[in-house]
Amino acid sequence: MIVSMTGFGKASKQLPTKKITVEIKSLNSKGLDLNVRMPSAFREMELSLRNTISQELERGKVDFSLFVEISGEETTAKVNAPIVKGYISQMKEILPNADETELMKMAVRMPDALKTEREEIDKEELKEIESLVREALTNISTFRKDEGLSLDKEFRFRIENIRNYMNEAVALAPERISAIKERLQNAIDELKVNVDENRFEQELIYYLEKLDITEEKVRLGNHLDYFVQTMDGKEANGRKLGFITQEIGREINTMGSKSNHAEMQKLVVMMKDELEKIKEQVLNVL
Repeated sequence: MIVSMTGFGKASKQLPTKKITVEIKSLNSKGLDLNVRMPSAFREMELSLRNTISQELERGKVDFSLFVEISGEETTAKVNAPIVKGYISQMKEILPNADETELMKMAVRMPDALKTEREEIDKEELKEIESLVREALTNISTFRKDEGLSLDKEFRFRIENIRNYMNEAVALAPERISAIKERLQNAIDELKVNVDENRFEQELIYYLEKLDITEEKVRLGNHLDYFVQTMDGKEANGRKLGFITQEIGREINTMGSKSNHAEMQKLVVMMKDELEKIKEQVLNVL
């Protein structure tokens, strides 16, 4: 089964005094590259969250974000009254006739005018966050599977194209052999020398054997079948599909080097073009 590494999942919930939102985004990567952004108050959860995310997503460049938006009247930021009064007192000495409202506005902008008290995290709140993370992971997994279905259709289409071009190339073999034999015979006729027909046939057979693509056709067909079988497997198969495309490329290249025929070389180029499109998309497969 094809699963993409590209995906997005989101989950949010409104609590009595705050709104919590979890977002997970992933792109393709050779391994798991996990970046976590969350308020410092929740850092105690980071290790367990990393383990949960890595087990679920396996591979990809993953960005995890936890947002906490205070929506109630409570706030962890408090006015540091002694500091503010001290600022106002100092400014009155400098500006004795200044308006106190203006002095207050200036004082609250000064360093340490506000103090932030570390909020203790409620266990129920932690459970809500864990639940949201699981929901977001479910959403991104669904997204990845949907993307995988699109990739699956694309791969099958390209593989079938390569197979058709391969069969067309093999069908040109008799025409190619006749053309090669005729070209060699003409070259000998131009030399105006007597040639042993039996020896000529033996050399021609040896030459044509070196240009025969039957073996490449068989191996290429096997690699195409193996690619499709691997797609239908249940395990993550992105790396394996990448290795198979390398083998497919080798057989196509060998077929091209042996073609010695204009129409066959065109078909080889078309096969290479289809294979490059597959390689680009295989990078996104989990």
